[in-house]
Amino acid sequence: MARFAALLLILGAMVGVQYAGPPASSSTVALPLGFALIAAYLLGAVAERARLPRLSGYLVFGLLCGPFLLNLITATMARDLQLVNGFALALIALIAGLELNFTRLRTHLRGVIVIGGIVMMGSLALMTLVLWAAWPWLPFDDVGAGAGRLAAALVTAALVVSFSPTVTIAVIAESRSRGPLTELVMAIVIMADLLLILIFALAMQFARWAMSSAPADVGLSVQLSWEIIGSIAFGGIIGAAFAAYLRVIGREITLALLAVCALLAVVAPLWHFELILAALGAGLVVENIAPPQGDELRVAIERGALPVLIVFFAAAGASLQLDVLAVIGPLALLLAAGRFALIRGLAALAVRGAGLDDTPARMVWMGLISQAGVTLGLATIVATEFPAWGGQVRTLVVALTGIHVLVGPILLKAALQRAGEIGEV
Repeated sequence: MARFAALLLILGAMVGVQYAGPPASSSTVALPLGFALIAAYLLGAVAERARLPRLSGYLVFGLLCGPFLLNLITATMARDLQLVNGFALALIALIAGLELNFTRLRTHLRGVIVIGGIVMMGSLALMTLVLWAAWPWLPFDDVGAGAGRLAAALVTAALVVSFSPTVTIAVIAESRSRGPLTELVMAIVIMADLLLILIFALAMQFARWAMSSAPADVGLSVQLSWEIIGSIAFGGIIGAAFAAYLRVIGREITLALLAVCALLAVVAPLWHFELILAALGAGLVVENIAPPQGDELRVAIERGALPVLIVFFAAAGASLQLDVLAVIGPLALLLAAGRFALIRGLAALAVRGAGLDDTPARMVWMGLISQAGVTLGLATIVATEFPAWGGQVRTLVVALTGIHVLVGPILLKAALQRAGEIGEV
């Protein structure tokens, strides 16, 4: 009750600043940043009391206070808050790498490959078939018949069925969960993200050929190698340097951790590396090749992650485009329901096929619902290259992401609670 009262007090103060005080400068991020850190934290605590993920509280805060509802965080402020996105993605992916211990994961390797492969490839094939058959009746521009429609359906399906390692890992980090389900879900979403990048690149090449928007690129394999293998190698070098720092110096670890994330966030885009893969590679090296001694790194992560996660997910909530959801909402809800059914059904088949018919494994589908930033980024690429139907597909993906980013964390935390893997907070 005290936290709820404090939340109302902060909201009232922000209302006063916005509507009674002088106009806030559009060039400063201080006001929305401070407001988000305090108010979103309080709403996250309220969500936790309701047995929901704190991240859901941060998202709902951004949604309620964003430009489409209360407008306490204006569109300009929401864009300013998104300056933290690259840094936050680097931190979240680094945490993922630190959680993936190859020795422990070896016992789940077959399950990861079977479940991830069946769910991802099965969902992709079935969704492509549905979109190909239904394309003439969807609110998208005509792309012709034959190869053109198949290419558009394949690209769209890759975006619709994609998973979100960002949200999944953030929920796991926030919950401090440990156990078989945690390791299985995390490994599957990371593998699926790698697979998604490869599938998307191939699908885009097919779409370029089918629609004659560009000649075939013979350097596709080189580009994929640079984005996947090169990103992981770059991250591994950064991780090795960080591991050496932990062993030799071992001081101000929180500051060093945040510096590593900042370095990854700045350098990876400049060199056309995939940020999530680079940060993941750094974490894998630290955890599996030069693991730190003691709990210093874990404490540093807990100190550094909280404010970053608050701002990242509050900004995500403020950026959810409710006007887009209102326009294309029925189709988005229909596809979201279809995706949900596909993931749950295929995961059940895959779990039995992998010989993992225990209770935690049967709940793995609950960790595969979320979608977030990577999917939106890929949708923007489609919209840029194919402005007509690609722009319409991006609108659909924005609406789908808004649905899944709200529902996914709730399902995952419920699964972790039922599996008894939530840590002490």
